[in-house]
Amino acid sequence: MSASTVTVALPSELREELLAQGPLPEGVEVFEWDLRTDPPAERVDLVVPSYLGSKRPLADIARVSPKLIQLQSIGYDGIADLVPSGMTIANAATVHEASTAELTVGLILASQRGIPDFVRNAATGFWAQESRPSLADRRVLLIGYGGVGVAIEDRLLPFEVEVTRVASRARADERGAIHGIDELPELLPHAEIVIVVVPLTEHTRGLIDDAFLSALPDDALVVNVARGPVADTDTLVRHATSGRIRLALDVTDPEPLPADHPLWSLPNVLVSPHIGGATSAMLPRMARLVRRQIGRLLEGAEPENVVLRT
Repeated sequence: MSASTVTVALPSELREELLAQGPLPEGVEVFEWDLRTDPPAERVDLVVPSYLGSKRPLADIARVSPKLIQLQSIGYDGIADLVPSGMTIANAATVHEASTAELTVGLILASQRGIPDFVRNAATGFWAQESRPSLADRRVLLIGYGGVGVAIEDRLLPFEVEVTRVASRARADERGAIHGIDELPELLPHAEIVIVVVPLTEHTRGLIDDAFLSALPDDALVVNVARGPVADTDTLVRHATSGRIRLALDVTDPEPLPADHPLWSLPNVLVSPHIGGATSAMLPRMARLVRRQIGRLLEGAEPENVVLRT
């Protein structure tokens, strides 16, 4: 059954962007709300929590009886433990894929071509002219083949790489075979670059462990743009300290990474502070997703990207 009115509550910046994109359908009322203050109305049909910061306020969200909680992230690990029963939750698929793929390729290029070393050398004026590993012709193992994984592959292929794709189960598409994650022991020894972009679940927590890293060839680059706990941090430090492998990490465990953590000081490790989706593309894309969700609520249709029903 369609609805004649829809109330929406969202953070201030997103509200401004939503309204700047043009008029909303009749019957739509938009409030600013960060979930930390009293609700702006007794009933709010669509609630968008803040992008960064604690998700604890979600525990009290039942008081406004939302039809939909629209997250601003693709990942939703831990949300089910916070949200009361009876809630429908959607993630932000379509919003972050391009930006996360951009960063992934940037981390790979920086690591392969030695950009961090050049930045350090600039402090002393040291001219280090030497050969560096290419991205071209490298064997890339892409672990995780959802929307972000596809976006990463789309951007990698023009660099003339060989991409082997891995998902939770084996299948095939128009580009060929997609291997199952159970095949990793056979695939890892052939990978020169490994990109991990899996969701954090009970099955992927600690995926990057000693056996995983030990199976890689010398000087392999491991790129984690998934979630920090997908890797065992102590194991990362041990293998990187040995100098046998290199790391490029947009996510760590813990986050923020403490200032005195050894990962900061290792020359073969590049760390970015979990900024995969944090670009100028985010707000406009997020606002467009919210507009589509508003339209679906007005029509009485199933929302996009539903990932949980608590």
